[in-house]
Amino acid sequence: MGYLQDSQTTIYIPPTCAHRVTGTWSHAAGQVVDTICQSVNDANQTSKLTIPLMIFSNSNSQKGCKLKSVEIDYEITGAALEEVTAVINKVTRGADTAVAVVTTPAFTYDTGHDTAAERLAKDQHKMTLTITTPFWVDNDEYVLVELTINQAGDTGVFELLGAFANVTLRL
Repeated sequence: MGYLQDSQTTIYIPPTCAHRVTGTWSHAAGQVVDTICQSVNDANQTSKLTIPLMIFSNSNSQKGCKLKSVEIDYEITGAALEEVTAVINKVTRGADTAVAVVTTPAFTYDTGHDTAAERLAKDQHKMTLTITTPFWVDNDEYVLVELTINQAGDTGVFELLGAFANVTLRL
């Protein structure tokens, strides 16, 4: 019996699945009719937004999902922000009486977001984080993408539209 393998699988993570810390966030309609977003518009603060990547994992080596990149769709309205940065956290679950262990796989931003000025500009964004060494997600691991959004007194509004995990799927 063989495997089913698709190296071009994309898994959508809606904005309502993101975990929001600091700031007044709201579920809102997007700028485009019939879309939704998570929106934060409190000036003069730094907010954190964590996006759980809900992808298949497996205890067998090289089965489930091999994470290659993550695309984050967002828009900034009103004014440019002070900071928009990302980190990918790979979390290995703790066993009984042990704590979880977090590592940060290396990644590169796409050419349209590889400078701070590009990431925080007032505009619509599709920011791609390409993992330097793609990895299979084991069944005792999960992956979170964390965004830091600094408005620092600006009138800018950050809206998360969703994220997309690009994987090789092998079942």
